[in-house]
Amino acid sequence: MRILLTGATGYIGRRLLPVLLEDGHEVICCARNATTFDVPEGWEEQVDVFQVDFLKPVDMQEAPREFDVAFYLIHSLSAAIDDFKSLEEQAATHFNAFVEQTTCQQIIYLTGIVNSEELSSHLESRLRVEQILDSGKVPLTALRAGIIIGSGSASFEIIRDLVEKLPVMIAPRWVSTRCQPIAIRDVIKFLTGVMLKERYYGKNFDIGAEDILTYKEMLLGYARARGLKRSLYVVPVMTPRLSSYWLYFVTSTTYELAVNLVNSMKIDVICRPNNLAEELGIDPIPYEQAVALAFDKIQQNMVVSSWKDSLVSSSDKASLNRYIEVPEYGCFVDEQKVAITHNTPDQVWQNVVSIGGERGWYYANWLWKLRGYLDKLVGGIGLRRGRTHPNRIHDGDALDFWRVLIADEDKQRLLLYAEMKLPGEAWLEFRIQHKDGQAYLRQKATFRPFGLFGRLYWGAVLPFHYFVFGNMAKHIVRFQAKGQPKVKVS
Repeated sequence: MRILLTGATGYIGRRLLPVLLEDGHEVICCARNATTFDVPEGWEEQVDVFQVDFLKPVDMQEAPREFDVAFYLIHSLSAAIDDFKSLEEQAATHFNAFVEQTTCQQIIYLTGIVNSEELSSHLESRLRVEQILDSGKVPLTALRAGIIIGSGSASFEIIRDLVEKLPVMIAPRWVSTRCQPIAIRDVIKFLTGVMLKERYYGKNFDIGAEDILTYKEMLLGYARARGLKRSLYVVPVMTPRLSSYWLYFVTSTTYELAVNLVNSMKIDVICRPNNLAEELGIDPIPYEQAVALAFDKIQQNMVVSSWKDSLVSSSDKASLNRYIEVPEYGCFVDEQKVAITHNTPDQVWQNVVSIGGERGWYYANWLWKLRGYLDKLVGGIGLRRGRTHPNRIHDGDALDFWRVLIADEDKQRLLLYAEMKLPGEAWLEFRIQHKDGQAYLRQKATFRPFGLFGRLYWGAVLPFHYFVFGNMAKHIVRFQAKGQPKVKVS
C-alpha cells in the first residue's frame, strides 16, 4: 500500500511512520522543509519526502498523485491563541483540494472528542476541520481521542511536569473535569486498523480506554505509577488566565499551548460507546499501565511486529535496533560531537567498545572511581563488575556500573544504561556518524530525573558533567592503543 503521511515530524506521525514501514507500506512523508526531515535509517527505498505547506495551495506539478490512504495529522494548537482556527481551516481546505486530484481512497483524521454541548475553541476548530475533510470527494474516517498517554504528548508532558516537580500541588477547579485517556500504542493500532476498510468510510469513532478519570485522578494516578507521594488541593480562585500562567511557569509548555489546553480542560471529554475496539481486536491499556509503559528504559516507537518487553530477549535485533532510541521528553541531556581527525572511524569505534574495565573512561578516571565508591556506600554495585572481555562487547553485558543495551558494529553504535544508585535513570550513548565527507563521534549522556530530588541531583553534578564528558569525547577520538586488536562485536 502507498500512504501519504502529514505531520510526519509530529508526535503521532513519528510513531506511526515506523509501524507503516515495518508492515511493508511505501510512505510519502509531508514536510514543510524536506532538507530537515530525516528518513529512517534502513528504510530509504520505502520513503519519499514531499515538501509542502498546506497553509498555501498545493502546486500539483510537483505533488505526488498516486497513493491509497492519507493520514491527516496537522494541527496548529501551539501556533497561536486567536488565529489557530483560521490556520486549521486553511490547511484542511488546501489538503482537500490536493487529495481530490489524486488516487487516494480514504482520509484518516485523528481529532478530539467533541461530545459536550459547549466546546472550547480548540475542540470547535477540530470539529470544523473534520467537517471540511468530510465535505470532500474522498471518504473520511475520523478517530476522536482525548488525552493521549505517552512520552511526548503535550497533555502527558504537562502531567509529568506537574507531578515530578511539585510534591504539593495547588490546582484550579478544572482538575475535577473528567476525561477518558488512551495510550499511544492503542492510538497507533486504531489508526492502522481502519486503513482501507470500507465499512469505516464516512464515519467517526471515539477512542479511549475504559478508565473515566478526572484530571486530579490522572495526576495522582501518575504519581502512584511512578512511586511518588503527592498531595493535591483544589482552590476556586484560579481563573483560566491564572491557570495558563501556572502551567506556563511550572511546566515546559508554551504560553499559547497552555491557554488552549486550559480552555479545553474545562470540558468533559468522554467517549460515546462503539464497537470499534472489539472489531479491530484492540484491548485498550488502562491508564496507570499506560503511564508505566511511557517510562520504559528505551523508546521503541511501538513497532507492532517487533515489539519486545525486553531488548536482550529480542530475536529480531537487526529490525528492532532501528527503532530503539533514548527517551527525549522530561530528560536532561549533555551532548558532545567531535570531528574524527587523529584516527580512522574504525579505530575510534574500537576505543568506544573498549571503554571501562581496565582501560577506564579515557578522562578523569579518578572521578569515575570516586563515583563507584560512593555508589557502593549507598548499597550500589560500584565499579567492581568491570568487563567480561577487554575488547569484545555484547548486548546485555555488564560494564562497570552500566548495562549494555546495544552494541551494534554495523551501525557503530553503543548504548549503555546506568545500574548505579540514582534519583532517576541515565543513558550513555556513542555513535560514529558521517556527514559531508567528515566522520564524527557523537556522545550523548541522558538523565531522566525521578521527582524533585532527581532535578536537584542533575543541577549539582552538572559542572562535573561539563568538565568530564567534553574531555572524555575528545580523548576517545584521539586515543591510540599500541597493538590494539580488531574488536569483535556481536
